[in-house]
Amino acid sequence: MVCPYFRQNEDYCDVGCGYISPHDVKTIVAFCNCRFRDCAKYQELAERVGSLPEPHTDMPRPGLAAMAPQAKAVPAARKTPTINIPFKSRWPLSFQLRYVTAHYHEAYISPMTEERKMSEQSSSRGWTVVLAGTGINLALGILYAYSMLKGDIAKLFDGAGDPYATACLAFALSMIIGGKMQDKVGPRMTAIVGGLLVGAGFLVCSQTSSYWGWIFGFGVLAGLGFGFGYSAATPPALKWFSSAKTGLIAGIVVSGFGIAPVYLAPLSKYLLGSYGLHSTMMILGIAFIVIVCGMALLVANPPAGYVPAGSAPATSKKSSAVEKAPGEMLREGRFYTLWLTYFIGAGAGLMVIGSIAGIAKQSMGEMAFIAVAVMAVGNAAGRVVAGVLSDKIGRATTLTIMLVFQAILMFGAISVVGNTNSSAVIVTLLATFIGFNYGTNLSLFPSFAKDYWGVKNYGMNYGILFSAWGIGAFVLVKLSAALNVKFGGFTTSFMVAGIMLLVGAMMSLSLRPKKAEVAVEVPATVGIEEEELAYQEASK
Repeated sequence: MVCPYFRQNEDYCDVGCGYISPHDVKTIVAFCNCRFRDCAKYQELAERVGSLPEPHTDMPRPGLAAMAPQAKAVPAARKTPTINIPFKSRWPLSFQLRYVTAHYHEAYISPMTEERKMSEQSSSRGWTVVLAGTGINLALGILYAYSMLKGDIAKLFDGAGDPYATACLAFALSMIIGGKMQDKVGPRMTAIVGGLLVGAGFLVCSQTSSYWGWIFGFGVLAGLGFGFGYSAATPPALKWFSSAKTGLIAGIVVSGFGIAPVYLAPLSKYLLGSYGLHSTMMILGIAFIVIVCGMALLVANPPAGYVPAGSAPATSKKSSAVEKAPGEMLREGRFYTLWLTYFIGAGAGLMVIGSIAGIAKQSMGEMAFIAVAVMAVGNAAGRVVAGVLSDKIGRATTLTIMLVFQAILMFGAISVVGNTNSSAVIVTLLATFIGFNYGTNLSLFPSFAKDYWGVKNYGMNYGILFSAWGIGAFVLVKLSAALNVKFGGFTTSFMVAGIMLLVGAMMSLSLRPKKAEVAVEVPATVGIEEEELAYQEASK
């Protein structure tokens, strides 16, 4: 704050001079109190206030003429150096207030503008990180387009679904390592490692036709790369924004992974038709190295001590950012509830996503890639919608709704997938809504992790929770394949998935926050005699 009685560009302040009247001294002290305690002139004035006569005494308030140095002699004890003092630096108060008003923009608005600029720059930087994380996930989303490659891979060896299942498992396990690395060395290097691993895995696949070569290339190397890249995209983006936007930001970043098949499905179809499987894998591998490593350069954590705009103060009761280490997280019962519901929700969705191209081919033929692309739109939309909705009505409520909806879709799909004459439109809509509900898991559970255990160890905490996704994908995809072979169709696997989703929905009810008990303050009763005594005392 700027002192209104002294311009900062002057070398001399006459506020404490002897020709300032008692009335003006009190006015200045009253104005400066709690504002300019470090000002030497203020300290001098404050000492004078106690010994000053009342304003109505015969000590007159000097006029403008008396204020000039040549009009009134200054007592010897208070003589000041002979300095040419501009009139605008002296009293009266009215003139100084006009001066402050004229320079209000300079004194008050400018600092606010600088503060606003810093806030806008931080917000702009945060959105850059969000877009970079979304771009990384757009490249890594080839995992969901695997069903477009599966037919050509099946021509090379039996068990074409095994590289996909292995990649899901490696993806989940590497999320723990990648999360720890992200917490220690930052997201940029972690994302670069992820891009290099995915590219290397695809290049290995481009040079081999063996079962174990694809298990190692796509299943292990690319699977690990997915985990490293994915673990470096979401955590830094969430750290730039307040908890009020956690669901929205998580939904936007992870939507890149879900929407990737929109462009990868037709791209894969074109590359496979023009160059064959091995050349397609080489082209995709090189492209991913360039894109992911380039996007990684834009990803960064906020500086130390950064407080997102809109965050509650640290002393506020609403600020419940509890930072917990992985060991503390694993001792909480709600972690295991979350893990099991994640296992069910993600695994049930991946049972369909991994086989959607095969299901769609029964009614759509060569145009099955359209169902894959439209399902990807639903997948991405589910992540954003669930994120925004969970910010409004709560994570647990949103999760329960989505799990019940997914169960209904699974039961409804039985009649569709069991009928070879099913309409292409119905198959596409079914795939879209199943993809939508599956996508909600990928924005809700990252948000749960931040809400429950904070951002300090977010990478590793969410990596451990994310193991439910990988194990769910590995176990339920393999279970679905076994049931399809045994019973000759998808009917049984869809029935099992629907029942599991209903169990998950019931479990999610325990995650809803308990209503805070409102303490009703009962006023203390006062006896009649006490009231009478109080009245008599007040009447004296």
